[in-house]
Amino acid sequence: MWRAAVVRALRGGGAGAPRAASGAAAAQLRRRLESELEEIRGAGTWKSERVIASRQGPHLRLAGGGAGIINFCANNYLGLSSHPEVIRAAVEALEKFGAGLSSVRFICGTQSIHKDLEEKIARFHQREDAILYASCFDANAGIFEALLTPEDAVLSDELNHASIIDGIRLCKANKYRYKHMDMQDLETKLKEAQKHRLRLVATDGAFSMDGDIAPLREICQLAQKYDALVFIDECHATGFLGPNGRGTDELLGVMDKVTIINSTLGKALGGAAGGYTTGPKPLIDLLRQRSRPYLFSNSLPPAVVGCASKALDLLMESNAIAQSMAAKTQRFRSKMTAAGFTISGKDHPICPVMLGDARLASVMAEDMLNRGIYVIGFSYPVVPKGKARIRVQISAVHSDEDIDRCVEAFTEVGRKHGALP
Repeated sequence: MWRAAVVRALRGGGAGAPRAASGAAAAQLRRRLESELEEIRGAGTWKSERVIASRQGPHLRLAGGGAGIINFCANNYLGLSSHPEVIRAAVEALEKFGAGLSSVRFICGTQSIHKDLEEKIARFHQREDAILYASCFDANAGIFEALLTPEDAVLSDELNHASIIDGIRLCKANKYRYKHMDMQDLETKLKEAQKHRLRLVATDGAFSMDGDIAPLREICQLAQKYDALVFIDECHATGFLGPNGRGTDELLGVMDKVTIINSTLGKALGGAAGGYTTGPKPLIDLLRQRSRPYLFSNSLPPAVVGCASKALDLLMESNAIAQSMAAKTQRFRSKMTAAGFTISGKDHPICPVMLGDARLASVMAEDMLNRGIYVIGFSYPVVPKGKARIRVQISAVHSDEDIDRCVEAFTEVGRKHGALP
């Protein structure tokens, strides 16, 4: 009997070997998937994942031996993902509260640290209350369906993040899409939407692919004129935009005119995971009752809560970290522009180096890595066709020497591949 088992194992690859589904339908699916994957490779838009063998930070070591790499493509805007106090807070939370709750919040998944962090988030944003999610993607998936009905309308910037778009798709409200940051088009859509009960304007505060900042003053003026509410996604603003890092509404002086803020704990605020909604207390109470990603997802792990809580402490103790970004961002943008590159956006640490061609973006990014600079090429479907780019992200923990090395490498690689004269 054991001999037969050995033969079967040798023929089938053994008990631990991967198994492929059999049958005509499975074979047809495999052929279709392989064909689609080959098309992606052929178009030059294949997205490889580089494996990091060190902590996230301005300098990395890659698996396979790449050491001394300068990282310019993380959302670690304030460098807090490897801050010693943030790490220590995570360890302390892990030891005191355990690895996880094994449950959703309303059953037995709420600990005192979750409530404390929600109170701290609301205080940071100067709002009434806040609710935690596993990610901001979940926060965006949960709010529109719970808040809006077929009697209502949502007006969305055409370049909003995919999570906002998907969240809006889930709701039954009447949907309007206005041209990117085009206030004339938004006003036209607001006039059309006057027949609906409630109108909600939804926009990113800072747009992650282009590094531009929503004209919130004008949006809020139009919202007031046409009796609408304003929602902003602040994932690429929380922690470093505005005098105290509270985001684009603080930067542009409209904190009292924005009704709802969604943001993340997984970028500037510790870099681990998690998201949240903050705004009027009745809205937060409603989300606890009806928001599906909240009701059907496990609670945030204590270590993640500890990280984010300490990150907020650091920001509220001093605005020095938040204000350290501006000079570094300006240094990179001005030097790259002087070298002949087109940098999208303005005054934001997201600095897209616009190249247009997907293959060029991919090849240049690989060549940059050979020079010790970690950047990634972005192409369709992440950005529109013909708008390929290398997105550079500046961090508070980059030195001036790091930034200058990046510019020098871009200049060399750009000339080599014809992106510069």
